[in-house]
Amino acid sequence: MKVLGMISGTSHDGIDTAVVDFHVHEKRLLGEIVSVGSTPYSDSLRSSLVAALPPGQIDFAEVCRLDTLVGQAFASAAASVQSGLPDPLDLICSHGQTMFHWVDGQRALGTLQIGQSAWIAETTGVPVLSDVRIRDITAGGQGAPIVSGMDLMLMGSLPGHPAALNLGGISNMTVRDGSNGPYAYDLGPANALIDAAMLSLHGLGYDADGRRGASGRVHIGLLNALLAEPYYRLPLPKTTGKELFNGAYLEAFLADFPELDSDDLIATLTALTAEVVAADVAQAGIDTLLVSGGGYANPTLMKMIAQRLPQVRVTSSQELGAPPAAKEAIAFALIGWQTAHGLAGAVSGCTGASGARILGAMTPGIGPLQLPSPLAVGPESLTLSGVR
Repeated sequence: MKVLGMISGTSHDGIDTAVVDFHVHEKRLLGEIVSVGSTPYSDSLRSSLVAALPPGQIDFAEVCRLDTLVGQAFASAAASVQSGLPDPLDLICSHGQTMFHWVDGQRALGTLQIGQSAWIAETTGVPVLSDVRIRDITAGGQGAPIVSGMDLMLMGSLPGHPAALNLGGISNMTVRDGSNGPYAYDLGPANALIDAAMLSLHGLGYDADGRRGASGRVHIGLLNALLAEPYYRLPLPKTTGKELFNGAYLEAFLADFPELDSDDLIATLTALTAEVVAADVAQAGIDTLLVSGGGYANPTLMKMIAQRLPQVRVTSSQELGAPPAAKEAIAFALIGWQTAHGLAGAVSGCTGASGARILGAMTPGIGPLQLPSPLAVGPESLTLSGVR
């Protein structure tokens, strides 16, 4: 089954795509990565999303407009991917764009991803799975990290005590060998505060190649103030997002440091991410850390993490066959395949749900919806091959 996975993450800069051709072999799932790519949002759409995301305030007219525009952007990206394939797609799984993740204390109450899937189905003629997080939340889960299922399938045979770390707008980690089994959670900001500062100071969405962070010096006073954030000490499971870690959050801290140099600010925010990651990795007793997400492309951030974890082998998810920039898109292709075969896509021990659930809502393509026969038992492991 050939599945296109699509996601725009918490950095809301564009749409990541991955086409994976899945085959079951005995108890293993084999995934051939046919293509990966990224389609940036238009400047106007990204500006509208930035204005709408917390702490922004918008009305339902703008929600409707953005739901349509993001859906059309995903549809256009899907059509472009589809046109470059020799064989037709069987399914598309679209995560869409998260606008709000409603968390009260330690309980997730709701989540909103926009990007109307009917635009994708109408444009491509292919059935579309969407709205994948909410079913886990209705079962008492956090709805995240939803990629932990794929992380565990990939890490199954690794020696030692590995963990998978994704550095998107928010950082999340999947630990294979906890005292009560595997677990996963959101650590805190990865790129979210760096991106917010870069946008405010330089009109850019990220610190390209980590140059600003490398040029500045870490301000210990600000770093310690940021590390006092109560979220870091909450028990697991827990999730967070730009509902907390946004530009307004950062501005509240900067009021006490009015003379801070701009590059020093970026260096300090980069160090914040590294400190939070290193503390949690060390506490978990991890010996191999497999990193993915946009943060992996920031050499300053990766250097800071490695310096704080001298006993840990820090490498990329490519070691498991998943290109760092495309891992989440691959994970949503997997969730699409799982749902199509009647298999749970979330790991309850990782999200905190009362049980594993089949994820998502299906929008038919151009013809009748036809799904494969359900599998009684899902494959235990995943082996990825193809694009490197």
